[in-house]
Amino acid sequence: MKRVAIITKKHKPDAWEAGQALQAWFQERGLDAVSMENEPDPLVIPLPPGIELIVVMGGDGTILSVSRHYGQLGIPILGVNVGGLGFLTEVSLDELYLCLEDHLLPGWYEVEERLMLTASLFREGQIFWEEHILNDAVINKGALARIAELNTWIDGEYLTTYRADGLIISTPTGSTAYTLSAGGPIVYPTLRHIILLPICPHTLSNRPIILAETATVAVTLEEKGQDLYLTLDGQVGRPLQCGDKIEVRACPHNLKLVKSPHRSHFQVLRTKLGWGEPGMRRRD
Repeated sequence: MKRVAIITKKHKPDAWEAGQALQAWFQERGLDAVSMENEPDPLVIPLPPGIELIVVMGGDGTILSVSRHYGQLGIPILGVNVGGLGFLTEVSLDELYLCLEDHLLPGWYEVEERLMLTASLFREGQIFWEEHILNDAVINKGALARIAELNTWIDGEYLTTYRADGLIISTPTGSTAYTLSAGGPIVYPTLRHIILLPICPHTLSNRPIILAETATVAVTLEEKGQDLYLTLDGQVGRPLQCGDKIEVRACPHNLKLVKSPHRSHFQVLRTKLGWGEPGMRRRD
């Protein structure tokens, strides 16, 4: 490994200071380390050529932004949580240097490939907006809007018209984000599925559906006066209009995440969700 990019959360001084310290640490060991701030959309700075590893200093939100900007490059990403433990930021700041010394620099590390989705917004038959996403595409209504009516199709076959507060189309990685809060299943993050979940459906029989990664989900809006919004990864979005069509399908590339040598996905679930905490264990 010869060249590394360090991307820090913008406007977070402790992340920036940690990134500067890491840059100096790499340089002391003869590596070329480029330090960058994570820019807000749509201001994206191209990565310098020859980058072999991206170290992200921040939290899960920073990883989501970096995945949209640079995931298509196929460069492994190591998430370092500057703060509390995250689902995507695999390594804490306290563990970072030992992880680098013992695993990353010698090349003894494992990379997980995570499914990403491509969300396309069609307006008047043309692609109006398109992004690659790691977590989810969410169609939801405004605060005072009436219930949404969302005509939904799977691979060109009509599924149903959801009458709900909205609809979530998620990856397994996103199953522990908004999908989890909305009552969806927890899906192991390296599986290859697409989760379809209505938000507070009017018809209680509208339950979550898990689709194959080859599926294309299409949602059309034909009712006028619906105050609806499309949000991607909880970070970027567009207001929707009558006649719009949203298509979500598997992305041509996967996100490559460096796996923590210190904890498993189930350990993260136990920590984040409080499983096995005192008072929650079964008493025989």
